[in-house]
Amino acid sequence: MGDPREPPEGVPDGGSGNEDEYRSVVFDESFVRAARIQELSASERLGGYSRGVRPRLGFGHIGSLPRQAVALLLLVVMAFAAAVYFGVSSPRRMGVQPTGNQLTVSMAALSPSSAVPAVADPKSPFAALPPGYADGAAGLGIPAGSATAHFTRIEVTRALDTVQHFLVASALNPATLVQGETGAVRALVTPGEQAQYDQSLNSPGDDQHHAATGWLVRFDPGKVALAVDSVKVAGGMKVTEADSATLEIDTDHTLVYALRPAGTDTSAPVSLFSVRRELRFEFDHTDIGAGRARLVDAVLQAGPMACGAPLADHLQPLLAGQSAGTPPAVDPADHTVPAWQVCGVLGPLGAGH
Repeated sequence: MGDPREPPEGVPDGGSGNEDEYRSVVFDESFVRAARIQELSASERLGGYSRGVRPRLGFGHIGSLPRQAVALLLLVVMAFAAAVYFGVSSPRRMGVQPTGNQLTVSMAALSPSSAVPAVADPKSPFAALPPGYADGAAGLGIPAGSATAHFTRIEVTRALDTVQHFLVASALNPATLVQGETGAVRALVTPGEQAQYDQSLNSPGDDQHHAATGWLVRFDPGKVALAVDSVKVAGGMKVTEADSATLEIDTDHTLVYALRPAGTDTSAPVSLFSVRRELRFEFDHTDIGAGRARLVDAVLQAGPMACGAPLADHLQPLLAGQSAGTPPAVDPADHTVPAWQVCGVLGPLGAGH
């Protein structure tokens, strides 16, 4: 008898007569998932669909990926989109001032007890200064760079060089002192503080954060001229670490300027004006590499000046022959006057040395 599995008319030529010959056309699961059409379910066909199949969503190769892989890919895309969004719309890009490491400024006017004296020899205005002062950068007292716990000797040396450049640009350069130059100092300020610096120069305010004179020493060129370009300096610097990622450099200098009234010739009387300037700088490794400083604290004592003189924009020296008059009374109940506005009596220059 013939094989009951064979058709009555016999096996076609070349065929085996069993299901093995169809194994080459069996569709595996990945082939079915990749199909562009999908058969409707029984419930969908009963629901009135006019066609027995529907097209599958065309995601190309993504449609054949496992669900876990697709979910992971979506998470990566969402994370990237969020990073781009917050990078573009961050507070710094939107013009909001940075909240950390802002400069804080404190200033005190030093008032003379009598009329400001003129120097005896205008050609040698600093002759009466006590020992310890030097010309310009030579008086800054820059220490040799040495390694700290978390900063190398080279990094400390570079930070000290940046501070030196800042001090020279901000307090010793005649263009800064009486010609309105501000770009040289700005170039040494970190990008995070430049918005504060710009606002301080464009709209100075006595709010402890936006005084132009907290960043640099400058005089009103319509009122004051330098009798000589040199500045006498005494003081020094100290290097410490604020934390493992922050190098801190503190500077404390007394600067003496020889001044005369603006628009006068060399025959005009010359007087001395002194500024004690304590600054605190902070650096991270990036700041050091970029040659920029974060100035976070500035304290100034300057005189001779009148108590109550506005100090946010320019320092206001009293020149030879001028006097301050009686200091105004301070009313502790007057909240219209900032509590940090203080005034002291100017003592003999160099008496503390």
